[in-house]
Amino acid sequence: MVSFEPSEEQRLIRDTVAEFARERVRPQARASDETGEIPSELIQQGWELGLTQALIPEAYGGAGEAHSAVTSVLAIEELAWADLSIACHLLAPRLLVVPVVEAGTEEQKDAILPRYAQANFAAATAAVVEPRWDFDLAELSVTATLENGSYVLQGTKCFVPLASVAEHLAVFARLQGSDEVGVFLVDRSTPGVSILEREKNMGLKGLATYEVAFERCRLPAERRLGGPSGCDVNRLLNLQRVALAAAAVGVARASFEYARDYAKERKAFGVYIAQKQAIAFMLAEMAIEIDAARLLTWEAAWKLDRGEDATREAVLAKQYAANMALMVADRGVQILGGHGYIRDHLVELFLRNARGFATFEGLLTA
Repeated sequence: MVSFEPSEEQRLIRDTVAEFARERVRPQARASDETGEIPSELIQQGWELGLTQALIPEAYGGAGEAHSAVTSVLAIEELAWADLSIACHLLAPRLLVVPVVEAGTEEQKDAILPRYAQANFAAATAAVVEPRWDFDLAELSVTATLENGSYVLQGTKCFVPLASVAEHLAVFARLQGSDEVGVFLVDRSTPGVSILEREKNMGLKGLATYEVAFERCRLPAERRLGGPSGCDVNRLLNLQRVALAAAAVGVARASFEYARDYAKERKAFGVYIAQKQAIAFMLAEMAIEIDAARLLTWEAAWKLDRGEDATREAVLAKQYAANMALMVADRGVQILGGHGYIRDHLVELFLRNARGFATFEGLLTA
């Protein structure tokens, strides 16, 4: 028997994050989408929830709570429900902290983790995606070549959140001469690292993402995550997949709830449109698909928490949730009719954000 009932502590964390998302994040969603900026005070308030610092062991200044993918996806769904851009910004430091906590050597933890256990928000990020039409996580074009005891990074990444302000980047690169992928801990100020212009995306307009170029960027060999033998990169990718699946569930739920509430208030020919069979069936199918994606996500997260190989479950959850979010967000716009196409309603924002899940990688981690 598999139980997906959250523990009392998990419910408390979820409810706390949900309240913050509802009261503080959602009211800022439209303004951040229009301006491309997120107020620093909101970022700091989100940081004070402790979603990053809690994972850091006490020896490095954190709260020392056990890392749980299930707990993470509960929180991520709530933040993404409120606004995906703000959620990704608040949680970007976890893209570095989670891999280091999971797989870092003692020296790597000592060098990096204390910076992200402090009271004020500290930006960090991961560089995963590459600007290629045939981008494949199993065949990265950014390479790491071992030369005279150092690694030399070469190539270009894109869609790197907060790259211009992040102090450290977790860079995913293929080891030259092999198919093996390694993760490298890079200081932004390292010679050979160039942060290019901010990207202009269809959605996620509140989140600053950048192309990052590595031109013979030389790193000490000890900057390879996990040491000379590396780490379980597949587990790190699975943690990212379930996080993205949870975020897709959050965005879809937001669109569904918005459309449902609208349908209960909007009248056509004397009756509420929610009473029209065509609308009611659409809403019912949206709800079913959201629950299905959520269960896939929780199952994958549960297996990750048990230390099992969850590649199949994580890939299925991410793929299913990406398609589901696009379908649900599109129907959310459809239910509002012409009103759904104008910027007075958030459903068009949800649709633009949902469209990206088919390509998103390296934005969140559980």
